[in-house]
Amino acid sequence: MNDISREIKTACTSIAAITITLNEELIPLYKKEVFTLVKTGAQLAVKNAFSIIPDVYPALLDSIDITDELEGEELTFTVSVKAIHKTNLDSEAMLGASVAAITLVNTFETKDAGIAIGALRIVKSKSALKGFKRIFPSNLKAAVIVCSDSISDGKKEDRAGKAIIEKLKESSIEISNYEIIPDEAVIIAEKALELSKTNNLLIYTGGTGLSYRDVTPEALEPIIERRIPGIEEAIRSYGQERMPFAMLSRSVAGTIGNCLVLALPGSTNGASESMEAIFPHVLHVFKILRGQQHD
Repeated sequence: MNDISREIKTACTSIAAITITLNEELIPLYKKEVFTLVKTGAQLAVKNAFSIIPDVYPALLDSIDITDELEGEELTFTVSVKAIHKTNLDSEAMLGASVAAITLVNTFETKDAGIAIGALRIVKSKSALKGFKRIFPSNLKAAVIVCSDSISDGKKEDRAGKAIIEKLKESSIEISNYEIIPDEAVIIAEKALELSKTNNLLIYTGGTGLSYRDVTPEALEPIIERRIPGIEEAIRSYGQERMPFAMLSRSVAGTIGNCLVLALPGSTNGASESMEAIFPHVLHVFKILRGQQHD
């Protein structure tokens, strides 16, 4: 199976439909009891899709809705599936529609009149992240600042900052600055005021813990003009699902002018997971900062 451990959950809806052509002799036999069997079979198929189809993941389904529509000789079954899930639900919906048609055929199998099953189709496929990369602003510039006494002294190698840079490159963001500075509040604040003027993104890594030298939040909070608590919450929530100490991080998010400022953990895993939690969808903020309307 594909690794989806880094994906986030979003609201997903998939709707599939299939049309069956019935012989005139069968139309009077299609009654409520028959649809009940069809509906039961389709629901079971949706619920068990992960055990039948490769790379389909178990989902806590919020809704399975099966409807029928008979027009002349054409009977259409529509299966709608909803869940908060990491992947789309197309396979579940399509399997449900297919089994609905098969159940109908099986119910009428002793009849001489024919049944023709038409093409299976997806009517709707929606997840919260679908198409987001397409609508993100382009030509974004970012500065990455590593706050660490030991790294600035040459005693350790920076890995967290480089992990952040790799994630930014995946979103086609230009890296304008990459610096390593000591855990000094004055230097951290000066860099923020300087680099926020020429960058869309300013990302700090390090200094967000609880040791006496962890001063990045204290340096940034007085100069951040607008905090964005939702970003901070998303980072900690994502991290807490993966390791129990993420709740101790004091990650900060906010704006200075039109620059988004983030203060992320200094560990490599902490920085990587923080980026995974909010990228690329956090880039939607730049549409808003540029005065565009929410979709």
